[in-house]
Formats: sequence, structure tokens, C-alpha cells
Amino acid sequence: MTRPDGSLPKPARVGQPRDALFTEPSKRLADFDFGPETVAVFDDMVDRSVPFYREIQRMMAELVRDFAAEDTTVYDLGCATGTTLLQIAQALPADRRVRLVGIDNSPEMLELAKEKLTAADVKQPFELHYGDLNQVTPIANASVVLMALTLQFVRPLYRQQLIRTVRDGLTENGCLILVEKVLGENSTYNRLFIKYYYDMKKRNGYSDSEITHKREALENVLVPYRLEENKELLRSEGFRHVDVFFKWFNFCAIVAMR
Repeated sequence: MTRPDGSLPKPARVGQPRDALFTEPSKRLADFDFGPETVAVFDDMVDRSVPFYREIQRMMAELVRDFAAEDTTVYDLGCATGTTLLQIAQALPADRRVRLVGIDNSPEMLELAKEKLTAADVKQPFELHYGDLNQVTPIANASVVLMALTLQFVRPLYRQQLIRTVRDGLTENGCLILVEKVLGENSTYNRLFIKYYYDMKKRNGYSDSEITHKREALENVLVPYRLEENKELLRSEGFRHVDVFFKWFNFCAIVAMR
């Protein structure tokens, strides 16, 4: 690995620290980041903050199983703690000759991903690398590239170049799997979708205060597009077939074939 120098609260998974990052004023971040405090609770955070998170993980793994070709690479850009890579490894046939590569800009995320993949005794060869997706990211011989809740954190100025790099690095008929938080297509939908999303977070045990402070911390960090904007971005960079395989109010998942 390379690196630089309501209802009852939903319980965390066994051995998974509970996300209370925005409970205490002293721990509220000026801008959200993926440093040690976030990494420590990240798995619980996404499990409670992303609607149908486990189902989306399962669906992505199914798609990868069908698109991952022999002697190619599957990339997870913004691999975080390795949850998606682990799901993929468990879904792939043991004899499928596929290399797994995870890229993230958080050394702490990569450390935890390595621990999880090693403990699971993943059969496929895997590599974990530090990388800033706002910069050029080498991708080659990829049958699948995943960006699960990742593109939204890339500065809009650099998104087109990143999508172009992904497209160029894919094999013929390879695919990009993109999961994003999105804006509604008009102000009414956007307002309602955000309300329903916050209602979901409260059902999963977050307080109004936690929701407010996390929203403020993410304001300058997470920049969502509308669903149609994401689809147009993919088509403009040469993806031939773009389809939505999951949609829940202001979250969506897209598969796009080269």
C-alpha cells in the first residue's frame, strides 16, 4: 500500500464504533474531512446516513460480478474503509482472474481498508493506493470502475477530467458504477427530498442538532449535481449506455457502459 509522508437508534454493527462525531460542540468540524475522527466511525456513519446502504452495496457487487472480465482490474475510487472492495471480493467467483485496486486520499481510511481485506483473507490480489481524485488518477485495463459517494466530493472543476480518465481507462464494454447524492430537478422536489432524508436520519438515531451541524460542515465540501447533470456528464465523455439502477429521493446509483 502506498501512502503520503421517531424510532430506536439503529445499532452499530458488532465491533463498529457508533458515529457521535457531531454530538459534542468540541468535536464539530469547521469543514467535514476524512481524518482519524471520521474514519473511526465511518462505517456506522454511512450505514445510518445513506438510505438502503447495504442493499446498494449488494447491487454494486452483483453488477461487478457480471462486468468484471478475466485478466482486468476493478477500481474503487474513494474506497474508504474497503467495504465495497470486500463485498466485491465475496461476490466474485474464486477463480475469476481479477485484480482489485482501491484509491483514497485518506491514509487512515487505507489503513483500515487493508486491515479489513487482510482479515477477510480476500482471494483476489488487491492493492490500496493514496490518490487525490482532483488530480490525474492513472486507470488502465479496467473492466469496472466504482465511485460510490465519491464524485460529489471532487471539485466540480475537475469532474469532467476525472470522468474522461475513467472512460479512457475502461476496456470495451467496461462500466462505471456511480452512486451520488443528488439535487432534485426543481426546488419543490429538492425541499421535499431533503426533508425525507433528514427524517430517515432521525429514524436512525441522529438528533436535529447533529443533522444541522453535519450539514454545515459538508456545505463547502460536498457539491451535488442533479441526476440529469450527472447523466449528461457521462454521455458527454463518451459513455454509450447510461442507466439508473437505484433511486431514493435525493440518492441515486448509475451504471454507464463505455
